[in-house]
Amino acid sequence: MRRYFERKLFIYILTFVLAVTIDWLIPRFMPGNPIQILISRAGLKAESAKLLYSYYMRAFGLDVPVWRQYLNFWIALFHGDFGISIWLFPQPVIQIIMRAVPFDVLLLLPAILLSWLAGNKFGAYAARSKWLDNTISPLGYILTATPYMWLGIMLGWLFGVILHVLPFSGAYSYSMMPSFSWAFVGSLLQHWILPFASLFLVMFGGWAIGMRNMIIYELEADYSHYLEALGAPRKLVRNYAFRNALLPQITGLALQLGVIVGGALVTEIVFSYPGIGYLTLQAIQNHDFFLLQGCFLFVIIGVLLANFAIDIAYVLLDPRTRAGMQGEG
Repeated sequence: MRRYFERKLFIYILTFVLAVTIDWLIPRFMPGNPIQILISRAGLKAESAKLLYSYYMRAFGLDVPVWRQYLNFWIALFHGDFGISIWLFPQPVIQIIMRAVPFDVLLLLPAILLSWLAGNKFGAYAARSKWLDNTISPLGYILTATPYMWLGIMLGWLFGVILHVLPFSGAYSYSMMPSFSWAFVGSLLQHWILPFASLFLVMFGGWAIGMRNMIIYELEADYSHYLEALGAPRKLVRNYAFRNALLPQITGLALQLGVIVGGALVTEIVFSYPGIGYLTLQAIQNHDFFLLQGCFLFVIIGVLLANFAIDIAYVLLDPRTRAGMQGEG
């Protein structure tokens, strides 16, 4: 088991290094010079702009060779320094991201966990109920094929523009300041409903269809027929089928984490929700290398940690995996 986790840890470290390297390279392939864009906003004369350009190039560490910039990036990263934002100069990138993290947690965790639990439950029920199967299956196929962004736009148009029952922009009322008050919490929840619903509905359809198909497959497996031939209660056979069908769903949860990050990015942009996705858009529009690196880096770390946690959970839940690991040892 120790060798298994050591091998897994090595794979995750290697993945992290490669992903962070690509993260560092992507902004540098973007057209335009962020320092020139920053200076152009000030409307300075040519001589003053030239002096300010040299100052900013040194301040952001862009006046050294590319290999040195890459080395300095890793040194700063190990010290917890993500750099200074060009867009919101001179605010540190880590402070800007940490202001967005609570909104991402508030949006993503409930959407992921509740859709996974509800989708698996409804999918399991649909596999043994013809009426529910005729209802859940078509709905699930429609939802899972629906793009996050399109569904978000439709929900915002229906409930925000047509019915005027829910706000469709921001994380709370623009007339309020964050505070520990019932009025602020109420506003926060109202603005949260539509982004959450757009993520939840799409993921719910995928989980429901996946579990429904897996349950049907497990009930037709040899061990299910063997248990039935031995006179085992139908409920017991279904419980075994559900547990075996749940294992691929756990693996799918790890894979879905990467997809949900992409879905959250476009959803936050649609609803102007101030999470990592909205910051990423602002960083791209303002050619902010360091903020863009920080946003992608946060996503990379979050996805890798979540996948590592799923790997551990899979070992704990699947006795076959533990047996294989013991055999390796």
